[in-house]
Amino acid sequence: MKIIVKRTEQIQINKNHELWSYCDKVCFAAKNLYNFANYTVRQEFIHNGRWIRYRELDKMLKEHETYKSLPAQTSQQVLRLLDRNWKSFFKAIEEWSKDKSKFLGRPKLPKYKKKDGRSIAIFTNQQCRIKNGYLTFPKTELKLKTRITDKLKEVRIIPKGSIYVVEIVYEKEIGKIQRPPKKIAGIDLGLNNFVTLVNNIGIKPIVINGKVIKSINQYYNKKRAQLMSYVGNRGSSRRIEKLTLKRNNKLLDYMHKASRFIVKWCKQYNIDTLVVGYNPNWKQEIELGKVNNQNFASIPFYQFVNMLKYKCEEEGINIIITEESYTSGCSFLDGEEINEINYNPRRRIKRGLFRSNKGILINADVNSAYNIIRKVFPEAFAKGIEGVGLHPVRLNIA
Repeated sequence: MKIIVKRTEQIQINKNHELWSYCDKVCFAAKNLYNFANYTVRQEFIHNGRWIRYRELDKMLKEHETYKSLPAQTSQQVLRLLDRNWKSFFKAIEEWSKDKSKFLGRPKLPKYKKKDGRSIAIFTNQQCRIKNGYLTFPKTELKLKTRITDKLKEVRIIPKGSIYVVEIVYEKEIGKIQRPPKKIAGIDLGLNNFVTLVNNIGIKPIVINGKVIKSINQYYNKKRAQLMSYVGNRGSSRRIEKLTLKRNNKLLDYMHKASRFIVKWCKQYNIDTLVVGYNPNWKQEIELGKVNNQNFASIPFYQFVNMLKYKCEEEGINIIITEESYTSGCSFLDGEEINEINYNPRRRIKRGLFRSNKGILINADVNSAYNIIRKVFPEAFAKGIEGVGLHPVRLNIA
């Protein structure tokens, strides 16, 4: 059975690229329309308590110069984006009124873009075409080379500091996974140990070293602090934007290599299911000390999980994302249920080890990763835990 999934090709456009001026022009125009439309919606809401929805707003602004400065369908996409942002605001207000502890403060009205800023510009598949390996854009003869041959859905031009990123979104058919899980791997994500990979088939656990990422972030944070001292109230500079771009590209490259290695490893050992522990609130909740927090929050774990997801789907590996609460403080070797009652982080001792109730030492992150598997598949180790690896092989991904 086949299913249709969305995929994205990303192409960076720097100031030397022939498409730079075109990207800059449409994203500036998109910002102008977004701000004018947002002003219109905000004023109506503040003074009359009424929310102007997309269809009404589209009719109101059709003849305005900011609307007409872009192709019609692109202007509509800008207004749809604004409508989604307002919808998110009202949903957040509703959630905030029910439980204020979930928020850092009262949700605010959708903000304006900076006056000299840029905003995302979106083109539909009626405006853009792929022909003979090249992507065409409206209102220009310029083209962009692409590797995509599947069905085009939309094209997004996204401002990212000193560059633009052209995202080409397309649809692709892949095989649907229908077999029951038997050979299962689990992943615990962290800082020093970026990925701890375990399994239920007796293969020795693997740790992908996270010190490369720490080094990238530490260098970036140090250089950025130096440059910020020269910038003052301006907030940023071209050198800071260039530094940030270089850091982001290094992180993306490392995460692509790590995710490719994991999927290749899963294929090698016929793993049919991969369970990944992920907590979307890591940035707000984690307390690892000032320096560690800075590094932890700087790692785009969500992006890495998405890389794993689409790479697994391409190879026919089932992937399950689960929250990882209590996995670090419950004992895998003792078969403890993973809950608050059994959670005891004091059993984590120095040098990254976890002591079981019987005094057996196991790598702490390996213990967490095994528990992540058990959280989704309690019977994954029904045949017993004899032979499971307690201490991992450490790998550096180059």
